[in-house]
Amino acid sequence: MAFHLPPSAAGNASSSDSSNSSNPRYTPVSKSSEDDEYPVSGSRPKQSPVGQLRLQTDFGGTEGAVGDPVSDIEEGDGFDTRAEMKGKRTRGPKWTTEEEKEVVRIFDKRLVPFLALLYLLAFLDRSNIGNARIAGLQEDLQLSSSQYEWLLTAFYITYILFEWMTLMYRVVPPHMYISLCVCGWGLVASFQCLATSFGGLVVLRLLLGITEAAFGPGVPFYLSLFYRRDELAFRNGLFISAAPLATTFASSLAWLIVKLSSDGPISPWRTLFLVEGFPSVIVAIFAWVLIPDSPGKARFLTRRQRAVAQRRLEDNNTKSNYEQSQEQGLKWREILKTASDPKAYMAAFMFFSCNVAFSSMPVFLPTIIKDMGFSSLSAQALSAPPYLIAFVVVLVTAWASDRTRTRSSYLIAHALISSLSYAAIAAAGYFHTHLSPSLHTFIRYICVYPAISGFFSAITLIITWSMDNRVEKEGKGASIAILNIIGQCGPLLGTRLYPETDGPWYVRGMAVCSVFMVLVAILAFALRVLLQKANKASSGGTLFDSAQTSGSGPGDGEERDELMGGGRREDLEFDTGDQKLVYII
Repeated sequence: MAFHLPPSAAGNASSSDSSNSSNPRYTPVSKSSEDDEYPVSGSRPKQSPVGQLRLQTDFGGTEGAVGDPVSDIEEGDGFDTRAEMKGKRTRGPKWTTEEEKEVVRIFDKRLVPFLALLYLLAFLDRSNIGNARIAGLQEDLQLSSSQYEWLLTAFYITYILFEWMTLMYRVVPPHMYISLCVCGWGLVASFQCLATSFGGLVVLRLLLGITEAAFGPGVPFYLSLFYRRDELAFRNGLFISAAPLATTFASSLAWLIVKLSSDGPISPWRTLFLVEGFPSVIVAIFAWVLIPDSPGKARFLTRRQRAVAQRRLEDNNTKSNYEQSQEQGLKWREILKTASDPKAYMAAFMFFSCNVAFSSMPVFLPTIIKDMGFSSLSAQALSAPPYLIAFVVVLVTAWASDRTRTRSSYLIAHALISSLSYAAIAAAGYFHTHLSPSLHTFIRYICVYPAISGFFSAITLIITWSMDNRVEKEGKGASIAILNIIGQCGPLLGTRLYPETDGPWYVRGMAVCSVFMVLVAILAFALRVLLQKANKASSGGTLFDSAQTSGSGPGDGEERDELMGGGRREDLEFDTGDQKLVYII
């Protein structure tokens, strides 16, 4: 009988002589395969079989330095052997509920706010052309109204055409990819201050669309690498809510920049592009350091926390994340499977419908409020509160959706509420002759609040729902790409819904938005029915209601026995040893 030391144990052999904390034991190692494992139902034999034995030791205080990637499962961390990490119905890694909550809290503090900051900067660099227009851009470059509209359209053309770059999150290390995207749009946004003609500015807007398309649409997919399905909506809500939050102070920031630079050496609109664009280049440096490539490589976690963060999200039936990281390239089969799935296109057309309303109301809201009879200054002030309310509503909705583990009910409710609000605005304008001025003005302004909160919340849930029911990372990335390629065509229609000739009531634009929000509710209901049937079919006629079981779990301090496959035990069902995904409805 031969004995040998594993490399990790051999490296510590010298230290074991001077310490009594080690506790050696011998584990049988099969000659045929190192991954053979004892059956779960039985117990280990009291006598070791004939064959090689591997010496294993337990050492205390084995936590590695912060930032080191998790390369294997260590006994000192309370995990079992590598074979148990595979997709067998065996005992999985163990950790306490409090440990898992702490990992999630750290991601909430260190990762999500930083990504929200990046999105806020992207949103400012995308939309500040409107502020630049009234700061002298149109006069200095002698732009016609049609040319200005083409500047807006140019951004969305490349933004749509390059949505496929979402898949690059799976190919290029995220800390490199995100940093390059942030630096790219920061440079392009800053270079707009050098534009001297319509053609040059169009080229820069096209490039800006490419750089932002490579970042924003892929962030929800990136977050899915760190959070469970039942945790994702709230984090997506935190990220997406940066848009309405930015809208509340974007005009004030532009006003301050233009005012301070009115007597400067360059035109105020050039200063605006430079001051709001260049900070992204600086932040890109921090992104290179702060953005982790995976839960197992997060610098701000201890080794134990990285192991917990990584193993709680295992999403492959037969291979661990560590083993998957050794493989390169994309799983094209999963991409093609997603591309041929009708559910992906149902979500995409829901996103399209939401974007019709989303792209039109923020752009035209100050004009709409002004046409209600308010002054320009009052209209600017009254445009901010609806977005502040939307910011809160998005977060509350996303939190409740994760809490109850359902998407469709909240999505349908918000879509219908938003639709009714748009319809009320349209009706108040159409029947304004039968209403007192104060009454129809009150109705039209108050209804703006639920209309805006509705489509912002709906967008958050649609993005999350499109990834909830994809197991493979390539499937998640492909679903986001399809979602945005189709969905981002909505602004091409939405930005033309409120021409000046329809003012001051804009009945047609409000009615169109109302219809599209109804379409969102119809598609969401249809997708809900489709997923319910799929769950029922996969469970052999008995629908497994994950929402009802999600509330019951181990308490704090209790060790949790997790299943490989990307979720909790209620997310998966077994049929002859294979895992089946239970769709979130």
